[in-house]
Amino acid sequence: MECRCCASSLDRPGDYCLVCRSANADTVVIECGRERATVAALFEESVVGERTVTTKRETDERWVGTELRNFAGRIADEVRRKRPEEVYATGDREVIRAVRAELRYPLYRIADDDPIEAVRRKRGEPALDVVEATATEKLGGSHSTLIGGRDGRRAIETVAAHPHVKKIIPGPIDAGGSGSRTGVRAKATRADEHGNVRLLIRDGSSVQENRIVTTAGGRDLGEHVRSDLNDALADAELSG
Repeated sequence: MECRCCASSLDRPGDYCLVCRSANADTVVIECGRERATVAALFEESVVGERTVTTKRETDERWVGTELRNFAGRIADEVRRKRPEEVYATGDREVIRAVRAELRYPLYRIADDDPIEAVRRKRGEPALDVVEATATEKLGGSHSTLIGGRDGRRAIETVAAHPHVKKIIPGPIDAGGSGSRTGVRAKATRADEHGNVRLLIRDGSSVQENRIVTTAGGRDLGEHVRSDLNDALADAELSG
């Protein structure tokens, strides 16, 4: 394949052109399996490149120790070659979680029998503003205490990492709930008419309701953000 701008030869279809510094793909869609992943590069509506990355899971010990990390690294390398604006993934949560850790790009989970077509449908939706700020910068409000210790903080950081989250406002802690032995669990609730959601963090009998201000302007787009947040919490093994 040649670069769409300068006609220079590309090593792989959809690669970013290092000659004229132009992107030949704007979106990457990853279908992740335990031993096989397909990385598709899209430019506008068309698939301009597709590559399959495989591994072999020999033992659980090797998978956890090195195989999963190496597999995710090779998938991430395929994404980085494209320098896309957006990355979507579907399939095995453990693999997606490992790939997310390898990438600096926002990665959105997408659940669909035809993920490429699902991404095409999303292109028709209004674009949301992206907020580039750290979790600390997004955290505000009069209540500074967060429940759940390290896992509670990790839930907040997982939500804050979403590019369409503007601010997180911790609420008061209610310690009057029923006891639980499931550890720290977090869930984003239904979006309101302004596109904002609530993040409920539970730790034993304590519950904290945190307000999440998003860049969505209404309930429909807010529901997309809510779904993304709950997917990210599930990937972090914190949902519930």
